[in-house]
Amino acid sequence: MGPLSAPLYTQRITWKGFLLTASLLNFWNTPTSAQVTIEAQPPKISEGKDVLLLVHNLPQNLTGYTWYKGQMTDLYHYITSYVVDNDIIISGPAYTGRETVYSNASLLIQNVTREDTGPYTLHIIKQGDETRGATGHFTVTLYPETPKPSISSSNLNPREDMEVVILTCDPETPDASYLWWMNGQSLPVTHRLQLSEANRTLILFGVTNDIAGPYECEIRNPVSASRSDPVTLNLLHGLDAPTISSSYTYYHTGEVPKLSCLTDSHPLAEHSWLIDGKFQQSAQVFFIPQITKTYRGVYVCFIHNSATGGTNLIIKRIIVPGKWIPGALAICFPVKSI
Repeated sequence: MGPLSAPLYTQRITWKGFLLTASLLNFWNTPTSAQVTIEAQPPKISEGKDVLLLVHNLPQNLTGYTWYKGQMTDLYHYITSYVVDNDIIISGPAYTGRETVYSNASLLIQNVTREDTGPYTLHIIKQGDETRGATGHFTVTLYPETPKPSISSSNLNPREDMEVVILTCDPETPDASYLWWMNGQSLPVTHRLQLSEANRTLILFGVTNDIAGPYECEIRNPVSASRSDPVTLNLLHGLDAPTISSSYTYYHTGEVPKLSCLTDSHPLAEHSWLIDGKFQQSAQVFFIPQITKTYRGVYVCFIHNSATGGTNLIIKRIIVPGKWIPGALAICFPVKSI
């Protein structure tokens, strides 16, 4: 925070017993040869932190100095004074118990609250006759600690390349900026992603696998930053052309063929098996127990994605010939998605 040089045995007294001294300090002053400046350390703070108003270019031969809350140098706004000759600190009506003045004129404010925001005035008094004091102004600006944000979505289960999704970083925080990440990196440059003017809202135009997430947002102000937990979109996509895989093309009488109906779908599709138009069972894998002539016919795997409404089917025709030919002949007929 810079050099602090308050005397070790400074006497502190209240303003009521020293109205005369305070009055003399206000009128017995002199101009400074250099411009007095005040620097806040740290320059930006949040509530509950400490700030030091560090004074630069303090003139020589000082009699004392006084700090005021605000720009008015009256008794009501009087915080504290330091009298050099008597090594005395005088507290005024605006003193809260959290202010400490040092011999180099710097003022420490501890546990800053919202009531502490605003300008502060330093009145410097130098020895000499018919002189005036130099007054410096500094405004303490308080920034709140940023809350941990969360991401709300207009749709956590978008259909692939079909729907617009709006992600919003909550809560809305004054004097803060918003940043977004996807997969822990800055957002990719693509026409499918668009930020609102304040960056609080991210719009995804037609979600595809390459921009499906996860997404994080961050709220940042000059004194703090906080990042949300990741949110990943549950991308729904339709049905690719199904296939039926079987153990073999030909079967011997008494074998147990296994027919698997395969397709790419998210969420997983529902599978139903039909033989010659009659429902048999709901399963992705269909076993034909000990194939005989009675099991020949048209086998249909019907698939349905309940989330997207997509349907598709594939037909496998099994022919069981006479006994003189060992095994069965399986022929597949894919059908276009509905």
